[in-house]
Amino acid sequence: MKLHLSTAPGAQLITGYGKGYVEVNGQRHAQSLIVLPERVIAGWAVHAFGELEARHLGELLPHRPEIVLLGTGVRQRFPAPALLADLILADVGVEVMDTQAACRTYNILVAEGRRVAAALIIEV
Repeated sequence: MKLHLSTAPGAQLITGYGKGYVEVNGQRHAQSLIVLPERVIAGWAVHAFGELEARHLGELLPHRPEIVLLGTGVRQRFPAPALLADLILADVGVEVMDTQAACRTYNILVAEGRRVAAALIIEV
């Protein structure tokens, strides 16, 4: 699915998604990734929801997001609260949704000028 973009000059925006991929500014990614307004971190080492560990989410902290959108793959699944503890203790909001919903929500928050990080699990 292609997405229509809001104006956010210079930002990394999600331009499409589908089974097994997410497209950022026209570049297709077939592995899990982290998308921030200023950069993309390709090859996030989470290949399936069941592999998610606290250390994976801890990788987001140095980027100082105000909110993290956790895209859990093809369906919404909630991680154990212990996995989110470091983000919560750092006063980072966390929203959990399927990856497609996280893609749509990310662009809206970027257009609003929010410091958002999308941690997107792409299952193959």
